[in-house]
Amino acid sequence: MSRVVLMCGPAGSGKSTLARGLEREGWIRLSVDVDAWGEGHRIHPLPIAVAEAAHEAIRSQLLDLVAAGTNVVVDLAFWSRRGRDDYRHLLASAGVVPEIWYLATPRDVALSRVAARTNEGPDSIALPAVTAARYYDDFEVPTSDEGPLRII
Repeated sequence: MSRVVLMCGPAGSGKSTLARGLEREGWIRLSVDVDAWGEGHRIHPLPIAVAEAAHEAIRSQLLDLVAAGTNVVVDLAFWSRRGRDDYRHLLASAGVVPEIWYLATPRDVALSRVAARTNEGPDSIALPAVTAARYYDDFEVPTSDEGPLRII
């Protein structure tokens, strides 16, 4: 049976760093940022149509990988409970209960990490300070009633 981790945290929390660690252990990492970067998108937030297409592709890949018994880490912000619920519902159809790994990073640390980004790759996408702050402030912290939760 596959394990699926939904990496959860605002921009700058360290999601991609932790997800790459799982990738080195043999997990498959799915990331909208990686996919969008590969298509030439360097500015975020992504246009709505691009983001929707990227999310749909990830959902499809995720189901294929789970069906093959592969461990997957989904490297997205999962900033809203609704977004996490959507993925839980999707995975329930495949008999998988995902784990949420929430990176509880202090605001000043997350925002300073984003400010230091150089836009040199998909895991270092620059964001305007006001956007990064909004992402942090609007983030909906996951709770234990959402299922398996690991707070890091």
